[in-house]
Amino acid sequence: MPFPTHRPRRLRRNENWRRMVRETHLRTDDFVYPLFVVPGSGVRNPVRSMPTVFQLSIDEIVAEAAEVHRLGIPAVILFGIPAHKDARGSEGYDPEGVVPQAIRAIKEAVPDLLVWADVCLCEYTDHGHCGLLTPSGEVDNDSTLPLLAQASLVYAQAGADAVAPSDMMDGRISAVREILDENDLEHVVVVSYAAKYSSGYYGPFRDAAESAPAFGDRRAYQMDPPNSDEAMTEVSLDLDEGADVIMVKPAGPYLDIIQRVHDTFTVPLAAYQVSGEFSLIKAAAANDWIDEKRVALESLIGIKRAGADIIITYFAKGAARWLAEG
Repeated sequence: MPFPTHRPRRLRRNENWRRMVRETHLRTDDFVYPLFVVPGSGVRNPVRSMPTVFQLSIDEIVAEAAEVHRLGIPAVILFGIPAHKDARGSEGYDPEGVVPQAIRAIKEAVPDLLVWADVCLCEYTDHGHCGLLTPSGEVDNDSTLPLLAQASLVYAQAGADAVAPSDMMDGRISAVREILDENDLEHVVVVSYAAKYSSGYYGPFRDAAESAPAFGDRRAYQMDPPNSDEAMTEVSLDLDEGADVIMVKPAGPYLDIIQRVHDTFTVPLAAYQVSGEFSLIKAAAANDWIDEKRVALESLIGIKRAGADIIITYFAKGAARWLAEG
């Protein structure tokens, strides 16, 4: 019906009407909060490019996890920064590494909080790439798979509720699922970074995780940003290999991919609002160019509206407080 019979503004006149007809709802239950764990005690190293984000020792990360739980956020995802790096990333699958220690400590202190463990070698290798290198300097896909599987096993045995392979090696989901099932850990969820793009938005994360590659870049194994059909192939392959949850990363620049995956596959879909997305909003807000709360929540609503069921975001704590305020 044309104007003046139909007036959409009638249902926007006040907050109660807007709440009643709102199509997309953002909830604290949607969030996963990333945490960076380092060796030591009493360590809270601020990440220069990510205001309010810290590298935390295990005692500090337990306190942070307890706060996350109090805010109603259901899960955290852990990234480790080891004391020592080598060519094989051996601390990434050491049962006494910082991530397994942190998992055990969090699950003892906050047993109801879900703990996800990111699975990759880039934080642990001295060359900063996500797998083992051939003599010519290329990442060797197949020789990397057993190490990713071993890391997943170590994290699951420490008590992780989910493991999240982020390396983008072909076949890693089946390798991880197989080793978990062989060790009576079939209850552990596999969250696949299925469509992980080679993005310029990862820069601040590499400060936080100390994982920048020593040479070259990751375009040979992360996805090419112009591609959409390839994302569907990656998701389909990972589901066939046993992934329980699939992920699109980054979130904001790839809302079309989130929507397409959501419309194609009937499985839980996560999206990672990455460090660059977070830092851009923080920097603009620090200069009084934008309203941080309004823009952060708007960006999260956009991700949810595109079809994400789960949002990994550094805004999780702030957003939980803002949502509680109404």
